[in-house]
Formats: sequence, structure tokens, C-alpha cells
Amino acid sequence: MKFNKPLAWAASLCLYILNLPAVNAQKVVKYDLYVKDTLVNFTGKSKRAIAINGQIPMPTLTFTEGDTAEIVVHNLLNEPTALHWHGLILPNKEDGVPYLTQMPIKPGEAYTYRFPIKQNGTHWYHSHYGLQEQIGMYGSMILNKRGDDSTFRKGIDDLPTIPLILSEWTDMKPETVHRLLHNASDWFAIRKGATQSYVEAIKQKQLGTKLKNEWKRMMAMDVSDVYYDKFLMNGYAESSFKNLKAGDRVRLRISNGGASTYFWLRYAGGKITVVASDGNDVEPVEVDRMMIAVSETYDVIVTIPAAGTAFEFMATSEDRIRSASMFLGDGVKQLIAPLPRLNYFAGMNMMNSMMKMNGDLDDMGMNMSLNQMDMNAVMYPEITGAVSKETSTTDLYSPNKVSSIKTLNYAMLQASSNTTLPAQAPAKEYKFTLTGNMNRYVWSIDNRVISETEKIPVKKGETLRLVLYNNSMMRHPMHLHGHDFRILNGKGKYAPLKNVIDVMPMETDTLEFRANNEGDWFFHCHILYHMMSGMGRIFSYTDAEPNPLFPSPEKAYQKLKADDRMAHFMARNDFATNGNDGEAMLQNTRYSLATEWRLGYNDMHGYEIETHFGRYIGKMQWLMPFIGFDHRYRDMGDEGPEKNLFGQINTKNKRTQFSFGAAYTLPMLLIAQAEVYHDGNVRVQLMREDIPVAKRMRADFMINTDKEYMAGLSYIVTRNMGLKTHYDSDMGWGIGLSLNY
Repeated sequence: MKFNKPLAWAASLCLYILNLPAVNAQKVVKYDLYVKDTLVNFTGKSKRAIAINGQIPMPTLTFTEGDTAEIVVHNLLNEPTALHWHGLILPNKEDGVPYLTQMPIKPGEAYTYRFPIKQNGTHWYHSHYGLQEQIGMYGSMILNKRGDDSTFRKGIDDLPTIPLILSEWTDMKPETVHRLLHNASDWFAIRKGATQSYVEAIKQKQLGTKLKNEWKRMMAMDVSDVYYDKFLMNGYAESSFKNLKAGDRVRLRISNGGASTYFWLRYAGGKITVVASDGNDVEPVEVDRMMIAVSETYDVIVTIPAAGTAFEFMATSEDRIRSASMFLGDGVKQLIAPLPRLNYFAGMNMMNSMMKMNGDLDDMGMNMSLNQMDMNAVMYPEITGAVSKETSTTDLYSPNKVSSIKTLNYAMLQASSNTTLPAQAPAKEYKFTLTGNMNRYVWSIDNRVISETEKIPVKKGETLRLVLYNNSMMRHPMHLHGHDFRILNGKGKYAPLKNVIDVMPMETDTLEFRANNEGDWFFHCHILYHMMSGMGRIFSYTDAEPNPLFPSPEKAYQKLKADDRMAHFMARNDFATNGNDGEAMLQNTRYSLATEWRLGYNDMHGYEIETHFGRYIGKMQWLMPFIGFDHRYRDMGDEGPEKNLFGQINTKNKRTQFSFGAAYTLPMLLIAQAEVYHDGNVRVQLMREDIPVAKRMRADFMINTDKEYMAGLSYIVTRNMGLKTHYDSDMGWGIGLSLNY
């Protein structure tokens, strides 16, 4: 799919103007959306994507408060789909969540969404089926105020507007992205230059920081999960809007339609004035820059300060790999300086000081909330300058370290009108701890994924207060369907209304909402891969009428739970001069089925196949009890029977036995494994894989009480291929090619 930028922008603007409803219009506004596979070429390679009406992003849908939306979705894909109207307050059966509010739209079928437009503001829509959002199914949705609306703000609501939707693109299939995340691949870190290996630590005089990090059983520091090839603004890495002149003010209606990317927003023409968030008006607040979380929307006003100049409005990914830009105005381009790369070892040092040995975070009494203290700021050179390993976390937030750069946080937001909830009985409070395991990529609430929980019962008319504490090292944009909530940020009756709250590491944030919209409503992290891994809950109105779209609600709910129960496969095979060895593993949130094999050519003539089936338990999933089966035959020549380190007759050369045991992750990410075979023999083993020696160099080793040992070194060439050399006590020296999936 190719786009002509000037023509595309002109067409988009004309469509937007033509679709602006007449003042005070209250009518049915209908859209037909045709969902179809397409090919795109953002990187020089043609890749599959999904377009609606031939567009990526999807068409901007425009309504006026009071209209009735009628949206017919024609599914021309070879797979089901569904569309969710993000941030809209509508009847539950129109919300677009497969198996929760509707059945998915089958291939070749059409489905009509019909609902009243009860609000105004900047919103967006996207697929809520599988991982389709990642490959094109996202678009802006603009709900205009009526001209006679008492909340109409002159000088704000009458400004020319530009809808902007931010997104990202990867040439990798989203299913592959998801699988690699669950299999702890560090390929994304390699592509970003964020590996934090031992060699890099030594070069930056941070070896002690690296060792302490691994002593606490933590992997490398990062601020985002996925490496993306492109970042896009309305589908382009760079575009322009020229119909502006000096002194003009323009309102940018910005939606973050990215699957997992936070963006820094900055403007070369000066300050950014925030006037709305998640479709709700706020009192104007002026900032130098702001972060927009995944799925958030903000309305901002910028000014064209000079004639004959085009000023850059830039969206930079949180990991600062690359950006997307729009130039506002006509003339010489006025650029904004790129953000400097992150200081990852400073972040690692901060993480070390705040992570306890049991995996919990220690906020050291900071009582953080509302994005007021960005713990990742230790990695921002423009804030901290050069940071040494001796710099403490407290020092980084002392007054002499704080830059004059004014960054938006939630404490700055104040609603333009009274948002107090009706007086009633005391609020029903829920306390949720946001939890996660980066090693196995399991994301949860209170250490339980969606499939391990039941729906949370809600009565209509209740006030619910949610207290969210983030006990993980990742940000989580928590989104509530079908409701706006008040963020309790000290503004009293003018607490801002939102439907997404970005909860930073170690923050505690409190929000409240009135239960006034019957049905089953999703509350989840909007990072797509976190949601699919289980980070969410369902609020269910107990007195609601049954959803007519579900003949069997419980069966449908079981299908919803299947997302985080999905099993992910990985395999590796080493073709070496001394033999062939490899492994294959199938694992999901809690369970793992793994098989290892070895075939010797030289010193060892024979083979070995060892299989384990286990369940990860504990908050950090460091312990995995398992059952196993070991079948091996080795011709070791004239060697007679030998004993293992426990004095038992060693059956390592000829063994067909069942076993049970457990594996446990020790400090330094060492795996200790104890196994008892059905003949009474015991084997204890210590091993570690993927030791990050250098950016692309990995080491591994193994030693056990059967007097077997191995050490190896590999070089990662591509995501699926590497070079490896190793010494094995049975197979001897070898060198060869390693392939993985």
C-alpha cells in the first residue's frame, strides 16, 4: 500500500471537514467499514497488514454529541474480528470485546454497532480481537460539542483541529513478537542497543551494578518491551500541515493507538497547552513536554510563532529509538533536538536500590503517585547529566538535580467543571497490586491473571474506589471500559475525569467512579501484550439484564480466558562437529513442557532424550516442581560402572527412568535442579544459559552430580541463527551453527 503524502493529507482534511455535523444536529450518522487484508511497505519490505476502507490508520469517524452512531463492520478477512470504541460510554453489547460483550464477527459476515453519542471529546477505536490492533486496526474518533453546549469554550473549542493518531510498526508478525516476549528472547534489546552486557558494564565502570542486578535475580533494564521498525503519526513517519500562518493556534487531537509504545510529545515552536484528556475538558495547563501513555488521548494547543517556517511536532518513543514528526506551517523546517539515548546502567542502579531480594519493590517511603516522580528520569541525560555508579536515587531527585523542563503529570490536571459523584453510601473499595514477571512475561493483578479469577460483582448505583499499586518495574496504562473515572489528585470537586491512568513503577494511584452502566466491563492494562498475558479484571453488574448476544455467557467467558492460557513454543538445535543437541519447549502462564536431546558423534556414541513437565509456583515463579522422563544410551567403550557424587551407581550411560524434582532460580539467575529417579538415584544440577558477555555474545554452563559438565560460548548473528562453540564432558569439543525458533 502506497500513500501520496500531500494528497493523503488534503483528502483527510476534506473528509474531516465534510464529516463535521451541522451545529445542533441530532441524527443518525452511518459509516460502512470494510475490513480487509492488505500489504504495506514501511521499511522496504512488503508485509501483511489489515486496512479498513483501504486505509491505515482506519478512517477518522466524526460525530456530534446527540447523534446516533450506526457503524456497519464488513469482515472481509479470513479470521474473526471486532471493534471497540475506546473511551465511549455506550450500551454494553456495543462495546466490541469478543466473548465478553459480543461474539466475534465471523469471516464474510457484517455486524452493525448502533449507539447514542452521549459525550464529546477525542477518542479512538481499534480491534479488540487477538493482536489485530498491532497491524493496522486503529483509528481516530472525534465527538464534537454542540454549538449551544454550555461547556463550549471560546478560543479552544472553535479552533481549527487536526486529529493525530500515533502508532508503531514492526515487520515481525505480532504473534512472533508475543512468542519471543514469553520465551525471554533478548533480540529486541540487541536491536535497541539495550543489552547491558558484562563487557558494556565494564566499559562504563558499572560491573558492580550489573552483578548486583543479577544477584537480585533481575534481567537487564528496559522501559519498553518491543523493538519497532517505524513509528507513525497518521500513518507516516514524517508529514506536514501547511495551511497555517504566524500567530495561528491549532488544536491537535492526539490518540496513542500504539500497541505497546509510550511517546514523548514536544514542539519546536514553544510550549504545549493541554486542554483535554481522554475526551474530558481540563483547565489549560502549559508544559514543555509530555508523555502520552498507550491508549491515552490528549487535546493540546500549539501556536505558529513565525511566518515562513514549519515547526516540528515530534513524537519520540519512550525508549528513544526513533520518532515520528509533523511539520506545522509552510516554509523552512524548524527542527527540535532529538532526545538523547537512555542511560540504562543508571536505571539499573536505581532498580537495584529499590528491588528487594524477594522480588518486591521498596518505595523507601517516597509515597509516589500521579506521575509526579518519574523514576526513569535517572536515565534521562537531559535531566540528570552524567550519572556515576555512586549517585544515589535520592540525590537524583534533589533540587539541584531537577531540570527546568516542565513535564506534564496528573497532579496538574483540573477538570473544567464539577466532577463530584452523587452523595450516597461510602464507596466500595478495591485494592489492586499490579504484578509481573519479566523473565517469563507473565503480567497479572494480585499475582493472578484473568483466567485465574472470576468476575468482580458490582451493583448499579454503587461508588467504586480503586487503589492501584504498581509492584513491577514497567508502567501500566490501566483502562476501564464503559465509564469515566475521577483521578483523586488533590483537586477536590474538580478532580479530572479519564478512562486511562498510567501507573508508574512503585506508584499508588486512587480513582473512583459511579457504577451507572450495566453489563460486563473490562478493566485491563492497555499494553496489548500485557493484556493478552492476563493483566486485567472484569467488573460485572449483578442485576443487569442478560446479554442477548450470548446463548451461553459462561462458555463465552471461558473463550475470553483462553488468551492468557495460550501456549508459546520455542525450539533450538545446535549442529556441531562433536554432535547435535537442542531443546523444544511449550509453555504458558504457569506450565512448561520441555524436551532436551543430545546425539554424540565422537567421544560419545549414543543419544539422550530428557523431558520435564512442570508448574511454576510462587509470586515470582522462581520455583518449578516437575515430573520427568529420561531415556539415554551411550557407548562409552570399556569404561565400567561409576558412582555419582552421592555414592550411588551411576546410570547416566544407560537410563530409562521416570523422575520427579524441582528447579529453583537462585541469585545470579542460576538454576538449581534436584531430581529423584524411580530407582532412588538422585541428581543435583547447577546451570545458567544466556549469560550476556557482550552485546551479541552469550555464555552458558552446566555441572551436575553425575559428573557431567558443559561450558559454551555463542555469537548471535540473527534472530534465528548463531555461531556456537562448547565443551561437553561426554561429547568433547565442538563448534557449529545454532538455529532457533
